[in-house]
Formats: sequence, C-alpha cells, structure tokens
Amino acid sequence: MTNKKDLKRTINYICSDLFAECVAASLYSGKPNEANVNALLACILQTQEDYVKRISHPEPGMKPKEYFHDLIMNFNKQVDEIVDQICNLD
Repeated sequence: MTNKKDLKRTINYICSDLFAECVAASLYSGKPNEANVNALLACILQTQEDYVKRISHPEPGMKPKEYFHDLIMNFNKQVDEIVDQICNLD
C-alpha cells in the first residue's frame, strides 16, 4: 500500500486527466448537451474532493488495509463510470 500523500496525488492526477478529457470531448464531438457536460465536470470535481477527504479521515472500526483497498476499488469503479459517460457525450 502506498502512503496517503501518494494516494492523494494519484487521485488528483486521474481526476485532472478526466476533467481535461471531458472538456476535449465536449469541444471536439459536435454539439453535446451543455447541461450534461457541466454535470459531468461537476461530478468529476465532487469525486475528487470526496475521495481525497476520505483518505484523510478513515472510517473508524475498519482495518486500514481493508479500508484503503475498498477505497481504491470504489474509486476505480467511479472512474470507469465517468469514462463511460465521457465516451457517450452527444
């Protein structure tokens, strides 16, 4: 397991790439619905904020290794959903 600083840095890096990809997809994919693009960008920012906060304040009662494994798995699942939404921008 990496340390908290590296985990935060990785989450920030991934979310910034997702944000840039969403902006690029909205600019180059014709005329997507602006409300959908704005909602997706807000979702990316909210995801970043949520997971960075969860790193700093682990859930009491859970073993740290289990907590961070679960956190990473949930983050990866959320990123997959966001990538699917970016691919389906119309």
